[in-house]
Amino acid sequence: MKKDKLTMNIPSSEITPKQTYIHRRDFIKSTGLLAGSMLLSACGITPKSATEVVLPTSDPSIKQRTDELGNPVNALEDITGYNNYYEFSTDKESVAKLSGSLITSPWEIEVFGLVNKPGKISVTDLEKKYQPEERIYRLRCVEAWSMVIPWLGFSLSKLLQDVEPTSDAKYVRFETLFDPDVLPGQQDRLYPWPYQEGLRMDEAMHPLTILATGLYGGELPAQNGGGVRLVVPWKYGFKSIKSIVKIELVDYEPSTMWSSIASNEYGFYANVNPTVDHPRWSQGSERLIGELDRRPTLMFNGYEEQVAPLYKGMDLSKFY
Repeated sequence: MKKDKLTMNIPSSEITPKQTYIHRRDFIKSTGLLAGSMLLSACGITPKSATEVVLPTSDPSIKQRTDELGNPVNALEDITGYNNYYEFSTDKESVAKLSGSLITSPWEIEVFGLVNKPGKISVTDLEKKYQPEERIYRLRCVEAWSMVIPWLGFSLSKLLQDVEPTSDAKYVRFETLFDPDVLPGQQDRLYPWPYQEGLRMDEAMHPLTILATGLYGGELPAQNGGGVRLVVPWKYGFKSIKSIVKIELVDYEPSTMWSSIASNEYGFYANVNPTVDHPRWSQGSERLIGELDRRPTLMFNGYEEQVAPLYKGMDLSKFY
């Protein structure tokens, strides 16, 4: 497997014209669709769920695209209709129906902590500045299923470099939106909301780590983490925090939601590793959504050549 296949996927310009994609939020505003959604929300009327909305794709060949291992992308219906998003529901097939009240545009992220240039930036401005490209990554769930998703995003390193981390910054902490009225799952006191995640600095700066603002050539649906989410393809999906509103650079290993709830089951690193089982099931195999047969789980989700050096000398059964 050649390294360049992972980092040089088909650009989004071959799916949707780049300027059309970058300015699509302005287009939504100009047509009044966004204003209408806000009005509906303010009146207590839930807009249609994203599964009832046709996402803007100008190239039907997206369905024939594959990841670097030759796996075809999953159907849009799979990707938008089967979601782990506890802020809405623990039922994967109910998330899309509940997500219509989450307004994903406009969306803003605050970047702060051990940086020289803290501040807030909108997703619209992020897209204009960093010009998202297509990244076809497999998303591997800790529950031993996976999907192949054509994300639209840009390397997180671009944003981090621009805010100028100080020499003391060792980790990056992420925090999702907290709004129990819009995210009904956050009313469940079993979980320590808001959702928080973290990466070591070298993991965050790796070119495979992206902030995704779209998928399938169009907008990032609410149930998939709109307006912006993290995607770390060699880690289990719970590390890819959704609906991010805060990014903080810190000098300590940050607490994360799942490791704080059950540290024996969900470690900080969460690297896909077939040799380290979840306490309640094997991680040695997985089922790609849309297929009946299981397949062997690949070390680091198939990205071993690219990311294994990050963990040289570490005991991956201890730092799981």
